Amino acid sequence: MQYTQLAELYAHLEKTSKRLEKTFLLAEFIKKCSQEDLRNIMYLLQGRVFAHADERKLGMSSQLLIKVISQATGENKETIENAWRHEGDLGFVAEKFIVKKKQKTLFGKALTVGKVIDNISKLAEMEGEGTVQRKVALIAELLSSASALEARYIVRTVAEDLRAGIGDSTLRDALVWTFYPRVIGIFFVCDSCKALIPNTGKCLICGEKIEQKFSEAIEKKIPKYAFVPKDEKEGRDIYNNYLEEVQHAFNVSNDFGTIAELLKEEGPAGLKHTLLTVGKPIKAMLYPKAKDIAEGFEVVGKPALLEPKLDGFRMQIHRNKDNIKLFTRNLEDVTKQFPDVLVAVKNHVRSKDFILDSEAVGIDPKTKRVVPFQQISQRIKRKYDIESTAKDVPVVVTIFDIIELNGETLLDLSFLERRKLLKAIVKDEKYVIEVIEQISCSDIDKAEKYYKECLVKGHEGIMMKSMEGTYTPGKRVGQGVKIKPVMESLDLVIVAAEWGEGKRANWLSSFTVACRDKDTLKDIGKVSTGLKEKSEEGVSFEELTQELKKSILQEKGRQVMVKPKIVVEVLFEEIQASPSYSSGYALRFPRIIRLRDDKGVQDISTLKEIEHFYREQK
Repeated sequence: MQYTQLAELYAHLEKTSKRLEKTFLLAEFIKKCSQEDLRNIMYLLQGRVFAHADERKLGMSSQLLIKVISQATGENKETIENAWRHEGDLGFVAEKFIVKKKQKTLFGKALTVGKVIDNISKLAEMEGEGTVQRKVALIAELLSSASALEARYIVRTVAEDLRAGIGDSTLRDALVWTFYPRVIGIFFVCDSCKALIPNTGKCLICGEKIEQKFSEAIEKKIPKYAFVPKDEKEGRDIYNNYLEEVQHAFNVSNDFGTIAELLKEEGPAGLKHTLLTVGKPIKAMLYPKAKDIAEGFEVVGKPALLEPKLDGFRMQIHRNKDNIKLFTRNLEDVTKQFPDVLVAVKNHVRSKDFILDSEAVGIDPKTKRVVPFQQISQRIKRKYDIESTAKDVPVVVTIFDIIELNGETLLDLSFLERRKLLKAIVKDEKYVIEVIEQISCSDIDKAEKYYKECLVKGHEGIMMKSMEGTYTPGKRVGQGVKIKPVMESLDLVIVAAEWGEGKRANWLSSFTVACRDKDTLKDIGKVSTGLKEKSEEGVSFEELTQELKKSILQEKGRQVMVKPKIVVEVLFEEIQASPSYSSGYALRFPRIIRLRDDKGVQDISTLKEIEHFYREQK
């Protein structure tokens, strides 16, 4: 496929904020993709060249991309930097200078998707002397052959900032629209342009007015590929089941490329294949917060299984023979950073084929007491002095679930059955590795007593879990809840900041934070309290500034726009309705309590959760 076709799709997607229109455009494009190109195109639609779980990094900074644009266009770097400050987008800058580039190629050759993928993916393989110049040459080669529009999206893809508004859920819906039978009653087929349109109203694509009701629609000639339910409710249920199938496949595989290939080859039946693979992280099962123990019992039933809620970070442990890998809930590979955990797993887990879900909790090496999360989070990004750091900040691995064992997927087993298997293979060693303590309880008073005991021990609260609950990756469902003594803190992503004044002139502060609303980010206020002057006291202004400087997109005076990558946990006194922010809410007296190095943008608090907290506090 010609890359210009994909660039034109990006441009159309960028122009519309309508989710259904984006879904339609994506579905129509995916239908045209060959089996050969499909996997790569699915990655490119996510602004990537590798699957989510792939560990390879492109390693191209904004400064390197400025060199690329300069080499491809003949424009000097200072002019390009000035344009970047004005535009705030190196993609637009590349497009601008390609139009009037001074160096003309004698023989232009149309770019293919394969060529773009090949050149960009090679960036991750390069190392050693001369790497920088070779990386610059690879991308400059693409820009020299690219049209202005193609240049915009090549640079954005390399910068990992596509800006086309394609979220995971939109891509999931597009796959359903492409490969599943169409359900009349949820979507009608427009007679003019064949677009799928919701119930009644105007076609989002061509504008044709559609007035027929559900009952009238099914009397018309229905396309062979459409499924006709007996009524609208059945249609909606079936369509939601389609979405759940594809979402589950993604939660288990984190790979839309593989999913699309299976659907194209075999249709929906293709997703019956086991996509769970040891060595590839899956999305962790999530637990919503219940306001109290009584509500917890309502959600999970009686009797419930109660566990301490630990102040650590999720660690997914994979083993295939002698190959052990460790992942955070953000699917980041942290195997090298935790050699002590590798030793513990080898010595204390009696199997060579499994996936375990656990919490890594930091402990003081002298007192053996639990230490705050922030003290162990430094180990997640540690690249040097790993062995000495492991001695200074040891962790105990507390295992609470098992997902796969000896080639068998355990997702559909009850929690009690999974617990028995877990106990059978793990040999506990205190302060090293152990299966989490647990009690069975049906009585509110007994549960309250256990809850208070956990708080006294320094835990965050308790978990309440259903005995019959299955493991549902990536979902906050009724399999379990968490109980904490304070209102839920929010995990928010920083999208902007301001340079400070006076003694803080070299630090960023006044951070604009955002929540997630499906596939978009919506700001919910500014926060700068909670940070420290010195790093040894906690999260410091200097530490956060250094992290954010790597992700700056645009600077205008003191205002700085950054890539949404850094997640912070924020406490607050109250949520207030506010027209000043796109979320419609603002936080009263917010303060940052820690960086969440183990979480990504897909893990942050949602607008739906914030709306729930807003109602609950009233």
